[in-house]
Amino acid sequence: MMADRVVHLAALILLGAAVCAAQPRGRILGGREAEAHKRPYMASVQVGGKHVCGGFLVAAQWVLSAAHCLEDAAGGKVQVLLGAHSLSRNEASKRLYDVIRAVPHPESRPETIDHDLLLLQLSEKATLGPAVQLLPWQREDRDVAAGTLCDVAGWGVVTHAGRRPDRLQYLQLPVLDRATCNLRIYHDGTITERMMCAQSTRRQDSCKGDSGGPLVCGGVAEGVVTSGPRVCGNPKKPGIYTRVASYAAWIDGVMAGDAAA
Repeated sequence: MMADRVVHLAALILLGAAVCAAQPRGRILGGREAEAHKRPYMASVQVGGKHVCGGFLVAAQWVLSAAHCLEDAAGGKVQVLLGAHSLSRNEASKRLYDVIRAVPHPESRPETIDHDLLLLQLSEKATLGPAVQLLPWQREDRDVAAGTLCDVAGWGVVTHAGRRPDRLQYLQLPVLDRATCNLRIYHDGTITERMMCAQSTRRQDSCKGDSGGPLVCGGVAEGVVTSGPRVCGNPKKPGIYTRVASYAAWIDGVMAGDAAA
């Protein structure tokens, strides 16, 4: 009887791990529904009419997201939805924009999370209003103090079973210092100076698929949710974010039309 229980428990653990590992990129695990349109910078990056990643409006015609988000686009039409709280319901503030230029960071690669940034140029300047606003982003290249409580939001799946929300979810997480995040029990030295970490628990985490969404600290975007193969909701694998201040020159160069950026 005891042996049967052990086998059954082991099977459940393996099944749970497989379900989590198989989740699509990007989710807010264990978050709550956001107040409608109180994060007016949020963007839904869509391929073929389906939400694939988060993003945020950094200029009237530009959305910042994560490079890995379009790896599986396979020629599908890329669009950006702004002004949304619900992805499916009619809302006067919602508008879908075509993307005329997608610019991943030139050093981003499918096999790593280094330089995991993507700029999307909209077909025209976004119409700004109460539900559509730019988000200031950090230009001063310095680390956020450990313990700082930051906000992350998105429309990614919200449970290990893969349930997807229709309305924007959010979560607040404390920043974890890089030295701790690089300990062998956590990310074992893989977190570069161009990345930052936030603590995670089994019930609360940002993860692979609200990739591209901002980590907002004190009203300013400090990081972008990376979209690498990190298992979600694992307290020994804190959330990883690309630090936008490290890429200020590249972001400005792309938006200015610098062909070499």
